[in-house]
Amino acid sequence: MAAEGAAGGAAGAAHSAGHAAQLAAAAAAGGGMSEQSIGLALALSSSLFIGSSFVIKKRGLRRAGASGLRAGSGGYSYLREPLWWLGLGTMAAGEVANFAAYAFAPAILVTPLGALSIIVSAVLAHYLLSEKLNAFGVVGCLLCIAGSLAIVLHAPEERPITSVLQVWALAMQPWFLLYVAAALGSTLYLIFRVPAEVQTSNILVYVAICSIVGSLSVMSCKALGIALKLSFEGNNQFIFPQTYFFVLVVASAVVTQMNYLNKALDLFNTAVVTPIYYVMFTAATIAASMIMMREQQTLAQLLTEVSGFVTIICGTFLLSTTKDVDLPLEAFWQLLIRGNSGGGGAANGLGGLSSAGSRTGLVALATDEEAAEAGGVELASAAGTAVGAKAVPSRRGVTPR
Repeated sequence: MAAEGAAGGAAGAAHSAGHAAQLAAAAAAGGGMSEQSIGLALALSSSLFIGSSFVIKKRGLRRAGASGLRAGSGGYSYLREPLWWLGLGTMAAGEVANFAAYAFAPAILVTPLGALSIIVSAVLAHYLLSEKLNAFGVVGCLLCIAGSLAIVLHAPEERPITSVLQVWALAMQPWFLLYVAAALGSTLYLIFRVPAEVQTSNILVYVAICSIVGSLSVMSCKALGIALKLSFEGNNQFIFPQTYFFVLVVASAVVTQMNYLNKALDLFNTAVVTPIYYVMFTAATIAASMIMMREQQTLAQLLTEVSGFVTIICGTFLLSTTKDVDLPLEAFWQLLIRGNSGGGGAANGLGGLSSAGSRTGLVALATDEEAAEAGGVELASAAGTAVGAKAVPSRRGVTPR
């Protein structure tokens, strides 16, 4: 019954995406927009819907968990929560737009634009879920966007695809089959061999499952999107059995991703789940796309894409490691202004921040006794060599973490 429902839902989504693709094609013909521009517009709208859905579903999960078994503990009480279904509908709308985008633009271009969902979910979670986004979180989001732009602007062009059979031939390449085997093996290991206590305490387990499965679904979405687009143009692609195989892959992947993403959102902070999921999903998808589509790249393109990924990882690191640091945006700007005025340096900035009554989670580091006294840090040394630093409350009132 669940399988039939999932298949029906996937078929409905495919029909909606096909209708969206048809409307987009008509708009392109009437307005003179390029197909890639339509794909980018669809991808951006998809990120807005999906970013909002994370927060809406999280609120639904909280309500359901208050009256039943939580999703992170294996419960399904959220299925009786209307707010969760609203979040699911919002996510479905985003996925339909994302699905249609793959019919007009290459996957390696569409996927990184999901970074916008990080900003949307983090900002909405700040106001609606009381998951405060501090100054470091804002910087982390900006780094994720900058890295994504670097990838988008230097991504290689995808070879033109004109038939589902062409996608099937690419999917049967030995290297891509090896990737599929490794992806399925990793997913099964994470689901069945990793202990339950590790799954519920390590955010990477559930997110990795969603990301790996998602990389396979994107390739099938690409094929299915092309099939719908060509079919609406008069070249029926549903006469090939390969099209229905891609439908089955998409349906199975959606069910798996929904299940484990619900668990991750229920157990961990939304502002942390979203960027980590984005980075892992984007990395896996681009890897799958490069292996399957075999795009030719110059050394400059490759280095720029690597730099973009490093930038995204840095942004994710900031979001995940500083989420509990008490540094509001107002205090951060005050620290910058006071630290750069009058030649007082960072010490004056911290002193002024403390006198204003703002609490920060900054840890001052020093390399000698004088700097330690000014910044509120004790240095521990052994045999004349500094081996560590321990933050202590300074006389100026800064509360370290």
